[in-house]
Amino acid sequence: MANNGNPAVQMLLPMAEMVGWLRKGVGELVRQAGLQLMDLLMQEEVRELVGERSQRQAERSANRWGSEQGYCVVMGQKVPVKRPRVRTTDDQEVRLGSYEMFHRGEPLTETVWEKLMLGLSTRKYGQAIRQFSEAYGLEKSAISEHFIAASRAKLKDLMESRLDKTRLCALLIDATPFEGQQMVVALGIGQDGRKTILGIRQGATENATVVGELLGDLVSRGLDFTEPRLYVLDGGKALTAAVKRYAGESAAIQRCQVHKRRNVLGHLTDEQKPGIAKRALKAIKEKELRFASPGSTRPTLWKTTPPPSKR
Repeated sequence: MANNGNPAVQMLLPMAEMVGWLRKGVGELVRQAGLQLMDLLMQEEVRELVGERSQRQAERSANRWGSEQGYCVVMGQKVPVKRPRVRTTDDQEVRLGSYEMFHRGEPLTETVWEKLMLGLSTRKYGQAIRQFSEAYGLEKSAISEHFIAASRAKLKDLMESRLDKTRLCALLIDATPFEGQQMVVALGIGQDGRKTILGIRQGATENATVVGELLGDLVSRGLDFTEPRLYVLDGGKALTAAVKRYAGESAAIQRCQVHKRRNVLGHLTDEQKPGIAKRALKAIKEKELRFASPGSTRPTLWKTTPPPSKR
């Protein structure tokens, strides 16, 4: 026993096995020693519950009940382990706290999400992640299920997050087609320039009903529409009407320049597009309307000291 009544365990590893693990690298030694330690801790918990083997106990309340196959989650993969079983004298299963801790040791679903968001495909997940030869649950279908579960949880958190303390200088609302539907997205830009997705709505078209539901949801979550801010829209009448209904006079509406250029170029031939695109970009960058008109140019500024005027 260690100090303060904290039980200590001693782990013995066969030298021959350790040498074999080391030949595969220090990582293999650490992984295999970790599995041995897990088993040792579970056996120690069993001993605390039922006592030493082959010893009579008058007040015994539980018994060893063999073992069964279980698993622990390590480094984003399921690794099989033998789980000792304990049952009470009245035939009730006893859950081992050590096994439950190893079983839920790492959030597998969260690990899958992080790896896939970094660009790892479900097809290559097992090949890239596998650290234990006996690991399982790395098939494409299993990884897809974990990713779907993680996506569902993150979407739920996104759609239910409070916006009372959110301070935005601009709000972008746009729709993009996906699988025959329109996904309407509200993107907020904070005073520090950070972009945050505020909400998403799915509809057959980008109509006032869908946009109104999206903005109504933002209101119910605490977003203050009476606060003056810039609203960047694609020029659709449904978006403009919905924003004016919720924000009123406090809404400064700006037509999205990308959508405007795209709409203009969509009416031109392939030969006309490069020149018009260049002129449109120049006009957008100008701060004064008189210099944005076709054919207008800014006056040339003196690059050197002008010559003295004649008297």
